[in-house]
Amino acid sequence: MSRKAATIALTALAPISWGSTYFVTTEFLPPDRPLFTGLMRALPAGLLLLSLTRKLPQGAWWWKSLVLGVLNIGAFFPLLFLAAYRLPGGVAAVVGSVGPLFVVGLAALFLGDKPTVKGLLTAIAAAFGVSLVVLKAGAALDAVGVIAGLLSALSMSAGTVFTKRWGRPEGVGALALTGWQLTAGGLFLLPIAFLVEGAPPALNGTNLAGYAYLAFGNTAISYFLWFRGIERLSASSVTLLGPLSPITAAVIGWAALGQALGPVQLLGMAIAFGATLFGQLAPRGKKAAARDAAESFSSTEKNGQEVSMDLEVSGVRR
Repeated sequence: MSRKAATIALTALAPISWGSTYFVTTEFLPPDRPLFTGLMRALPAGLLLLSLTRKLPQGAWWWKSLVLGVLNIGAFFPLLFLAAYRLPGGVAAVVGSVGPLFVVGLAALFLGDKPTVKGLLTAIAAAFGVSLVVLKAGAALDAVGVIAGLLSALSMSAGTVFTKRWGRPEGVGALALTGWQLTAGGLFLLPIAFLVEGAPPALNGTNLAGYAYLAFGNTAISYFLWFRGIERLSASSVTLLGPLSPITAAVIGWAALGQALGPVQLLGMAIAFGATLFGQLAPRGKKAAARDAAESFSSTEKNGQEVSMDLEVSGVRR
């Protein structure tokens, strides 16, 4: 397996893991506490990574970490949950699946990646495939929910693009950068969760197990793999892995909750998965390919020590 294929495979584990969030939330967590759940996903994971890496931002990276934390976590979670509460789950997933289209536009503005017809068609095909998987007949629309869903997709897309644009400071590993963002996003969520939802609910063992999974497997490890992928792949390639999340959620719903998967849903899975695969294999222009090769060489040469540290920390101290 080539280095790029291995990176894609590891990065894909993040949206696959996020596809289990709905099942864990409905089966393990107290109901009607979306903001508290977002807080419990982000802040413990961020603090854990900070304690492992023992690195804090320096200089401009204080405000950069705050911006990235808000875009990827702090604003994304509440908007996503608001859309989920105001819209049927299928509609919310379809609205969120426009993220790759946002990334195409933002990457053109901030990364200099010229949009291509193939890239746009791939993003549209992915959104169409997701709609076949999750959208039910007669699903109602709510203006606030639709706006929240679009803003959540825009927030995560902007976070992806700026994570790619800013990279990470020299001498800092991807684990530390992930910890900074999760902590910043969690601290941003902290007052919002308490103001909107009040004091934390009473938790039993099942709830604690669910929150532990969300914080450490579903968030700490998954976001580390996601941000690592953004660093090593193009922004459009990473975001086109997103449809793996609703596909995984549908498979878990079928296997664990007895939810039906008919021919339309299976066709949608095939289209969404095909678009995801094509998004990784589609040829890019010579200029972009040369830039990616240079970035890959520079990253390997300059950050080999930091990558080794990431692997040591994640493998030995987990």
